[in-house]
Amino acid sequence: MGKHARLQKITDYETYFRCAGGVGILREEVWLNSHGEVARYNLAFLLPHRSRMDHGRILGFDNAHGVHERHFLGQVEIVEFQGYLETARRFYREVDALRRSYENQGIR
Repeated sequence: MGKHARLQKITDYETYFRCAGGVGILREEVWLNSHGEVARYNLAFLLPHRSRMDHGRILGFDNAHGVHERHFLGQVEIVEFQGYLETARRFYREVDALRRSYENQGIR
């Protein structure tokens, strides 16, 4: 069995919406270990029409490489992990701020 064989994917959510001159995509994936703890996650805000870098990912948080990372416009930084819920809250706050900044710039 592989490293992730015992993980259970409990969230697999993707939605499309009109944003910043095209279609935006929000993606959320969460896997639990056998103890019911979040073992793996991926949060992504994509605007493929604005950036081809990183498959259009404007903002993202994940732990796919064994460390907690924040992705922003192709740059990656390691971030302190204070739990999945806090990470998700931060992600959605930042997405909201980015969408508002695009609207303020007149990009729809």
